[in-house]
Amino acid sequence: MAEFIKVTESDISLLQQLAQKSWNAAYKNILSQAQIEYMLAQMYSTKEISRHLNSENYHYYMIKEEDQAAGFIGFEFHYEPATTKLHRIYLLEDFIGKGLGKKALSFLKEEVADSSDKRIILNVNKDNPAKAVYESQGFSVFEEKVFDIGNGFVMDDYLMEFRF
Repeated sequence: MAEFIKVTESDISLLQQLAQKSWNAAYKNILSQAQIEYMLAQMYSTKEISRHLNSENYHYYMIKEEDQAAGFIGFEFHYEPATTKLHRIYLLEDFIGKGLGKKALSFLKEEVADSSDKRIILNVNKDNPAKAVYESQGFSVFEEKVFDIGNGFVMDDYLMEFRF
């Protein structure tokens, strides 16, 4: 049974380990190793995660299955007016295909329903098979965009939304 445990400062190291393992599995055939390492360093530094944890609207939850850390989800209420942004949802390779991603999206929808937000948005790499999971859960593409993230790297993404 999946559990969602609120992440605290003491969990940052575990979150970083989960990010490293899940990203290397998820993006090994999509992004260069150099881009994976660059993005991990930018997005999962202790300083960056601490900044998120100290924001009242940004929430991280560890996804646990059978007392094992299986992945994590990070989202931000009121990212835009009436909109929550799903910034991060990653599972370790051994836990993919077991319904945990769908459970995490259901958990997110419940959390957002308790807020005043009426929409969830996310970015997904155009080559990421997770797009199909999002679509199966009611998300749809509303835009395609290429983001310059520095160091000569870009993110070529679909922007997706779920409306309540």
